[in-house]
Parts: sequence; structure tokens; C-alpha cells
Amino acid sequence: MNLAARRSQRLSAADFIEMIRPYPDEERWELLDGEPVLMAPQSERHQTLVANLLRALGPAADARDCRILPGLGILNDAVDDYAPIPDLVVRCGPPLPGGYAKDPVLIAEVLSPTTRNNDRGRKADFYETLPTLRTFMIVHQDEVRIEAWQREGEAWRVRTYREGDGIDLPELATTLPLDAVYAGVRPFDSA
Repeated sequence: MNLAARRSQRLSAADFIEMIRPYPDEERWELLDGEPVLMAPQSERHQTLVANLLRALGPAADARDCRILPGLGILNDAVDDYAPIPDLVVRCGPPLPGGYAKDPVLIAEVLSPTTRNNDRGRKADFYETLPTLRTFMIVHQDEVRIEAWQREGEAWRVRTYREGDGIDLPELATTLPLDAVYAGVRPFDSA
């Protein structure tokens, strides 16, 4: 009975951060709707896509005095029971003292079969509430395809990009070529 009662209590982001403090750094935890979730290791294909994004966006981030970081958690004061860890975060300004940011300008999630619904649903909804965020990308693993949510004033525009396309990223004053993101991850039949 105590276990059921404990599960029904939603953790706040502050309680969650305190809860995971003693865990080793190599354990990656997210807070999703008040529930702590231990993340599984990513596949080599997944990690290659993240590494390609780092290489492709790194020079533009450096030129704008920004950092491109994998595994940085995201917090929002307006949503206290959600603290996701995107695959990649770009933020500008001074370095943070901890592992959580409230001011990303770009977020990328590499879509995995086990996280597909959450990445395209609840996480996308959460990311849209971040006032500093300009672009949120979902990178598909099984085809050359990136869905990009981009803020235009107060509204969000969603576009799908495919092989040969480039995504304009005004927040970094660059265009991200999809060919660079997908280098080394073809063929897709083994995804």
C-alpha cells in the first residue's frame, strides 16, 4: 500500500534534483510528469547523430559565444514536475553552476522507438513553454528527416526537412545541412 501511495505523489523539480544527487554521473535521470525515469543507454546510431549535430553546429555556437551541450537538463519555473534531458542543448551566456538550464535557444532530440511518443508529445509541449527557445528539432534515426519547431513571434511553425535540405537557424546565424547530420548513419535498413 505504501508503494502505491508513493507512486501517486508527483515530485517537484527541486525534490527530483535532490533525490538524484547521490546517484553516479553516468546514470541519466529525467523527471517526466512528476515521475523519475532512468534513461537507457543510446544506440551507436543515436550517439552518431548527436555527435554529428555537435560537429555541425559547434562552430556557429562558438561564433555566437554559445555552448552546444549533450545531456544538459532543462527546467522551467512555470512547469515544476518536468525536467527532461534532451540529446542536445544550445545555450548562450555564462556557464551554469549545475547541470540544468532554463535558457536554451535550441534543443534537439534524436527519436528512439521507446521515446517516440513522449518526444513528439509531452516533451514538445514542454519545450514550447521555454521563453528563450527558438528551435526544437526531432531527428529521425530510420530516415533522413528532421522535424523542426521554430518560434516566429509568439507562434510556432513546424516544418519537415529531408535529404538535401538545410534548416535555417537564425539563433546561430547558420544553416544546418541534413547531409552533415546523417553522415555515417546510412543505410537505414538496420535502424
